[in-house]
Amino acid sequence: MSQHTAEYLPASTPNISSILQGSYNHPLTREWQAERVLTKSMLIFPIFISDEPEEDCPIPSLPNIRRFGINKITGYLKPLVAKGLRSVIIFGVPMKEGAKDPYGTSADDPNGPVIQCIKVLKKEFPDLFIMCDVCLCEFTSHGHCGILQEDGSLNRDLSVRRIAAVAVNYVKAGANSVAPSDMMDGRILEIKKGLINAGLENKAFVMSYSAKFSGNLYGPFRDAACSAPSFGDRKAYQLPTTANGLARRALRRDIAEGADGIIAKPATFYLDVMREAAEIAQDLPVCAYHVSGEYAMLHAAIEKGICDEKEIVMEAHNGFLRAGARLVISYFTPELLDWLKN
Repeated sequence: MSQHTAEYLPASTPNISSILQGSYNHPLTREWQAERVLTKSMLIFPIFISDEPEEDCPIPSLPNIRRFGINKITGYLKPLVAKGLRSVIIFGVPMKEGAKDPYGTSADDPNGPVIQCIKVLKKEFPDLFIMCDVCLCEFTSHGHCGILQEDGSLNRDLSVRRIAAVAVNYVKAGANSVAPSDMMDGRILEIKKGLINAGLENKAFVMSYSAKFSGNLYGPFRDAACSAPSFGDRKAYQLPTTANGLARRALRRDIAEGADGIIAKPATFYLDVMREAAEIAQDLPVCAYHVSGEYAMLHAAIEKGICDEKEIVMEAHNGFLRAGARLVISYFTPELLDWLKN
């Protein structure tokens, strides 16, 4: 056999099932391989609203994110809504002297930042889906997520009643959704009962932070929300970082109490939990919260030229979808609105 003839002989034929590259050799066929595709409607953008109406303040530890007063927020959101922003989650930040007390009274003050923001956004953007984080840590003088007992531990009964009252008042003001992030036992049931008693049970989507872990990734958020605890930490009520079993129990509890959706937080380091959440809560939408520390780390890597911004952000968010999330709370929402077609 001549050398010329040998050049045209086929290579040994592999098993047919091993031939995969033809199924993703074109940009369109690569898109076809996605089991779930990131869209603009999946994104929920966190916004920080202070009780200083004219505030427009950068957050150094959260690149490109700012804290706004109610007179500034609509101007900021208007171009994002025009690009396809469908939902925001509001975090209130009382800045004025005396605005914080042991009971978080300013959380649902009709003249406070959250309720004022709900009303402004409802007027300016009637189709925008408004979610409100429900917690007391931003509003309490001690910085913890509930009402304390004399020994500094949390009073569960008083805390969940207060949190439920805040949630109901947000819905009364026009919020479409409330998302309790406090991690108190039984607060979903108390919120649901409060909504029923107020005749609002069919007007609010209760999105529970069910699998929320204590950890090292919340620092930039606490800078933005001014919500660091004045003593101790939150390890007694946020889940331990190794506690898969507790996360499963919390998920089942909140589903049984009537949660309409659940949040896994943080996202990147807890994809196994998100996958389990999607299986346990298969009839509910699962939301990944790409938290402030994760966002800041990606920005640091981008700034150092370690990775390309669009490529790494898309890879991260597609990872959440692959793990089972249907929604994403993301600080990268403004950039994603530019990059996504739909």
